[in-house]
Amino acid sequence: MVKAVAPELAEPDPEPHPEPTLKRKYVKGGGATLMGKSAPEDTQSGKGGKKRKRKACIRDGCDKGAEGKTGMCKAHGGFKRCTEEGCDKSARGASDLCSAHGGGKRCTEEGCIRRGEGKTNKCKAHGGGKRCAEEGCDKSAQGASDLCSAHGGGNRCTVDGCGKGARGVTDMCNAHGGGKRCVVDGCGKSAQGASDQCIAHGGGRRCMIKGCSKGATGASGLCIAHGGGTRCPYCVDWPDSRCGNAKKYDGYCATCFKRVFPNDERSTVIYEHSKEIRVRNAINEHFDGFIHDQPLHTTHCDCTMRRRIDHRKLIGGTLLCVETDEFAHRSYDPRDEEIRYDDLVAYHTGRMIFIRFNPDGKGVDMEDKIERLLDEMRCQIERTERGENDGPGLLEIIYLYYNKVPQTT
Repeated sequence: MVKAVAPELAEPDPEPHPEPTLKRKYVKGGGATLMGKSAPEDTQSGKGGKKRKRKACIRDGCDKGAEGKTGMCKAHGGFKRCTEEGCDKSARGASDLCSAHGGGKRCTEEGCIRRGEGKTNKCKAHGGGKRCAEEGCDKSAQGASDLCSAHGGGNRCTVDGCGKGARGVTDMCNAHGGGKRCVVDGCGKSAQGASDQCIAHGGGRRCMIKGCSKGATGASGLCIAHGGGTRCPYCVDWPDSRCGNAKKYDGYCATCFKRVFPNDERSTVIYEHSKEIRVRNAINEHFDGFIHDQPLHTTHCDCTMRRRIDHRKLIGGTLLCVETDEFAHRSYDPRDEEIRYDDLVAYHTGRMIFIRFNPDGKGVDMEDKIERLLDEMRCQIERTERGENDGPGLLEIIYLYYNKVPQTT
């Protein structure tokens, strides 16, 4: 009897193990990483995952990828360049211009021509790009940090003890010589804006008042003398308002700070013409439109009168002037006073009424004298508005509290 033997069953082939999938991650500057390891420097991934030869920038010490047929990276002149004459920067996007000349993505804010920052459609000024991480701050973050320059972001000045931001390609702040400097020989001040000069030598924005060449302050487009900069909150509505001082007087001008905070220790070191200021404050409290101690301008020429009037207001064609003459200007030469009148009348070319007010002397309280001055001003304003000042001559002088009227030769 033959014993049947079952045939040996062959062991099934083990299931083939799938090839491990390697994730490819691209990094800035070209090339890729595989499984956490860098790809060879001479290859980079092309379409369909195929490898192709990667060109490196031909500049010594540069490991960035070359662009196109130039053999250089963008930073060293590779790729398409800006077509603007004299510019060698890299063209942005599909345009033929660099970012500075209008190429690439622009800010979508109406009227803004700056470039859009990062993945946003806004420039830095309108909220684009990375913002400061400091709570309550919406300024732009600087460099690789998460902070704006004011909160410590970006490059800092390398001078010991200075925590300000470094300017431009230098490693110092403006105060310590960083940034672009004025090109005028012997001047070491900081150049302003896109110019090559400091403010004193004509750099930066200028005052937009015709005939004024001073530097504009703040966003107003005006110099301080014509109302630019941050104004004192106490006299901001006055025609002769002054610029506030945030560091010394909490945003007030020195004169108003002393008036509003007379007991502050800082007020004790502020010098002022106290009598003239008292007159100014009284005039501004009772009348509108009087200008205090400012240069005289006229419409018939582009010049500015150097002689000043303590308080003045133009009513029709007549200039009403108030002068605070401490101690009746006894030490002044009458002939000089007469020359001053001639200059002012010739410059104004119209009628002028001067009220010469002496705040000093015995027998009458200062407050009573100021009340008398205000009454005289009301009288002259009403008289001028009625046209009753049309007598002979262009100059009329009224003396208040003068013991002796000055005589001219």
